[in-house]
Amino acid sequence: MLLHDSLGCIALWRDFPALLAEASGREVIAYDRLGYGESAPYPGPQPATFVADEASGGFATLREGLALERFVLLGHSVGGGMAVEIAGRHAEACEALVTVAAQATIEPLTLAGIREAEAAFAEPGAMRRLARYHGDKAEWVLRSWVDNWHSEAFDGWTLDDALTRVRCPTLAIHGEHDEYGSLAQPRRIASRTPGPAEPRLLPCGHVPHRECPEVLADIVAEFLAASEA
Repeated sequence: MLLHDSLGCIALWRDFPALLAEASGREVIAYDRLGYGESAPYPGPQPATFVADEASGGFATLREGLALERFVLLGHSVGGGMAVEIAGRHAEACEALVTVAAQATIEPLTLAGIREAEAAFAEPGAMRRLARYHGDKAEWVLRSWVDNWHSEAFDGWTLDDALTRVRCPTLAIHGEHDEYGSLAQPRRIASRTPGPAEPRLLPCGHVPHRECPEVLADIVAEFLAASEA
């Protein structure tokens, strides 16, 4: 199960789901969270509890609809945080967890990167590119990202409690040049899960599934094979 980032959707995974399916021999499912991509609009502002909410909300509904008894989670950026929450909440069913460029806590680097991206979206044509994937929801998608991460309600947010509930093998992948999080992020994820966990660094930025998709798919496939051994 793939969980997308703050501006993401199914389409923005590009070729990665097919590459991962081929490398791992597993079925790969990606979905648009409510308010993103081709899903329905979100009914109002996104709450500051949105990361934890996905475990009992959108994902739980999808799991029931697809009758998923067992699954592996891979989440990118904030989708990685959601994957941690889901792995903890559905610990009996989660076989393995992979976070990619995930944030385990808020860093100045994270907030600065979001502000830079917000400024870039003020450039002519930038919002049209976002609307290509999110339609009329594009402004909501951008504001949900920028405003939530800089809100007082989100200040002090961490994944620490959720990480203590994870029981499955965990791989925390992070780009050495990630513009939204330092290398302390994957180390924090790996060090705070009770089960077997390790950080893994790649020579890329924040979006490994677009910058080095084949490498990422192979690493995840190797991790899953080792987890089954």
